Order: sequence, then structure tokens, then C-alpha cells
Amino acid sequence: MQGTPTLEDVARVAGVSRATVSRVINGIRNVAPDIQETVQQAIATTGYVPNRAARSLVTRRTGSVALVVSGAGGDVGGEPFESQVFADPFFGRVAGGAVAFLRPRGIHPVLMFAETAHARDQVIGYLRQGSADGALLVSTHGEDPLPRLIVEAGLPAVLWARPARPTPISYVDLSHRAGAELAADRLVARGCRRVATISGPFDVRASQDRLSGFQDAMARYGHPYIPGVEGNFTHDSGEAGMHRLLAEHPDIDGVFAANDLMAQGALLALREHGRAVPDDVAVIGFDDSSAATACRPQLTTVRQPMEDMAGEMARLLLAHIEDPDFQVTSVIFPPALVVRQSA
Repeated sequence: MQGTPTLEDVARVAGVSRATVSRVINGIRNVAPDIQETVQQAIATTGYVPNRAARSLVTRRTGSVALVVSGAGGDVGGEPFESQVFADPFFGRVAGGAVAFLRPRGIHPVLMFAETAHARDQVIGYLRQGSADGALLVSTHGEDPLPRLIVEAGLPAVLWARPARPTPISYVDLSHRAGAELAADRLVARGCRRVATISGPFDVRASQDRLSGFQDAMARYGHPYIPGVEGNFTHDSGEAGMHRLLAEHPDIDGVFAANDLMAQGALLALREHGRAVPDDVAVIGFDDSSAATACRPQLTTVRQPMEDMAGEMARLLLAHIEDPDFQVTSVIFPPALVVRQSA
């Protein structure tokens, strides 16, 4: 085949009409799945590259979505917001799950940050002018106004985690209370009697749910008071929190940290105090991120299936883009306890 591949070349290789190839490329739904696959294979074989500008005129779509990491705060402890995001393995798993779902469908995410009012205005403007077809929104702060702003602008979007305030937006979340209960069950089963917790930020709903779920579960086991400190989901806050707990409650024999990075920091503090894990102090994290297996001992943790959750976010977003009347909905995933060496 010589020259630039054309629609006719793809149609000839696929054994279908030019119109069928056009429908597949433009994402029109009335094409059988086996024919879509045949056309996609023919596109790969011929090296045909669709004219995105022409396609956009037909579909009024860009073939991209915004992956927005948003918060109402900004820099924490002098560390730029972007650095915080890339340092946390949570965000990498969310992005990976979204890309794994979108890429085979010819849709690509554009990463955007929205930690300030100006940045939020940029995101809204980007979406309003049609530079992306919708937004996957990962909000890191309970007071983040971006979910409300996107809804008020009438833009397709799906949120990671239940919104802090009632907002008519589709979201995907985990049963955080149930996950914290699994951690409590494990510590009690090990015989821990003097248990403490390092929570996430109090203004984040997931932190609230994990904390209250853990406290309630421990109360059912006859432990009405659980010492705790507030962290901010970082390694350093977990380390500092563990130092404080040991200073105030030196007889601790079990710790639940609200994410794996804080649990990893807690392990370091325990090591500095000469406490063996899990013999002296058992430690459980949350997320089952890469941090859980990057430390020694490896972390027992509560797993949230982030890739699956991000893929479901992407699926819901495409449904909203395809059908503006698609009903706002929520999908809640179950947690699971992953037992390793720390508890």
C-alpha cells in the first residue's frame, strides 16, 4: 500500500463499506461489536490515522477527557501541590485505571490540577470551550468547590468519592467504614488490647468514615476509647503521628493508619523506638498501594480496588457524554483485607 492510508483502504482490508468504517471511527453505536473489532484491526494494519478535526465536526467531541486532581488547599508544608500528587501512589493507580479503560476506546485523558480558585476557573473554561468532553474529578479536600461548579456549569463529570456536600454528581466510592472494621477485626484477632489510630485529614469524608468505622468496631469489642492523631496522608505525618502516640501512650500494641504512606511512616518511628513489628506493635494500613510492599515488614492493609474504581468512573463518564439525560448514579465498591507481615 503506497501513500497515506485512506478510509477506502481500511474498508477494503476489513471487507466492509466505507460508511461502516466511518461509523466505527466516529463512535456511532449501531455497529456490531465483531465488525467494530474487524475495522479496528484494519485500521492498525493499514496505519490509517483519522482526521481528528473532521471527526470533531461530525461528533462534536474531542476524543479526550480531563483527569482533574482538585483541592481547596494548595501547597502543604511548603511542598507544591503537584509534588504531593506525584509522590502519592494512590494517584498513579487511579490514573492507570482510567487510562486502561479509555485508551482501547480511542479516548485519552488530559491531566489538570485545580488547587486554587484561578486553577479551578481554568478547568471550567477548558471544559466549557469544548477542549475535553468531560471530567474525571479526584477531589482531595472536603471544602473543594469544584464539584459544585462543574455541576452548575452543566458539564459531564464523575467524582472519585462521595461529595462532602449534597451535589447531584455521579460518583464512585469505597465502603470506608467496612474497611476500617476489617482492620479492627484483625487487630483484635491478634490479641491487641491497647490500640491507637493515625487518621487522615478530618475535613476529608473518607478519613471521617475510616475513623468512625474503626472507633465503632473497637467499641463493639469493648474498647470505648481509641487514642488518635490526625495525619495528612503523607509518610512524614505518619511518622510524626506515631512518635506522638508513643510519647503519650507508650504501651500501644496495635495501630491502624488511614493510608499506607502513613503506616509506612509509623513503621519507621516504631523502628526508631526499638519496637518490633508485629511482635510489639501490629500495624495495619489502608489502600493496598505500592507503599504496602515497599517497606519492611510488608504491610497488612485494607485494599480498595483503585484501578477498577477508576475504570468505573470512566465508564460512567462516557455514559454521561453519550447521553446528557443519563441519570446521576453512584457505585460503591467493597474493601478487602490483605494480610502480610505487619499484623
